Amino acid sequence: MGRYTGSVCRLCRREGVKLYLKGEKCYTDKCPLVKRPYPPGMHAGGVRRKASEYGLRLREKQKLRRIYGIYERQFRRYFEEAAKAKGVTGTRLLQLLETRLDNVVYRLGLASSRKEARQMVVHGHIAVDGRKVTIPSYQLRPGQTVGLTERGRHNERTRVLLESYSTRPPSWLEFDPQTATGRVLALPSREEIDVPVQEQLVVEFYSR
Repeated sequence: MGRYTGSVCRLCRREGVKLYLKGEKCYTDKCPLVKRPYPPGMHAGGVRRKASEYGLRLREKQKLRRIYGIYERQFRRYFEEAAKAKGVTGTRLLQLLETRLDNVVYRLGLASSRKEARQMVVHGHIAVDGRKVTIPSYQLRPGQTVGLTERGRHNERTRVLLESYSTRPPSWLEFDPQTATGRVLALPSREEIDVPVQEQLVVEFYSR
């Protein structure tokens, strides 16, 4: 199955929360979720049955998967890795997702959305520890640096973002706008991950 290419705003409406998939548009009144705060479809305004426990868990799983733009098979692998690791499975799952290269590029403010960050990585604009990496799912470790390649420095979109840079990276990251270089300081704690999901429901979905 290919990557979803439809309207990402429909995904936000389906989940009932902003997933911030459209960059700057998500922070304005033009966001479709503001204008139409109900699920997409011709019967959206009708009476809907109360979701079952399975339905609630499914929606949380779908929400988390869509936030990070990950295929189902790949998402399951992340869960299996988190389940084998020490600590709380839900928190470990979120840490694995947060330390993906495309997400770190987004968190550092080098892209306005995770989708744009993924494109930057694939197009060869991002370097890890000084070496170009073109794999969006590349797993970063504490101490590693993330910056721009020569090609990335000459990218018009990147130049505009840096000239108006106002992003405040989460506390587990640091970024120097002058050199356009960031560093992973540590694995994020649950309190430092601001995704609107109940990860325990995701764990219960896969543990059923």
